[in-house]
Amino acid sequence: MTTPTLCPACGAPNDCSLADPRTADQACWCYSVSIDPAVLEALPDELRNTACLCPRCAQVDKQLKRQNAR
Repeated sequence: MTTPTLCPACGAPNDCSLADPRTADQACWCYSVSIDPAVLEALPDELRNTACLCPRCAQVDKQLKRQNAR
């Protein structure tokens, strides 16, 4: 069973604002990046669409750093 606040691939916090009731009214970080569909397709079927990946597993760390540098 997966937890909405943890990455289904590695188990680390996924920083999903939608999974946290305190920030559920805010857009998630994943809305501002482009996740390669191959990353999602590489997940086993039982892990897909269960919880957000963390930025590291989604392979978007560089995109987020560029956005934060602005």
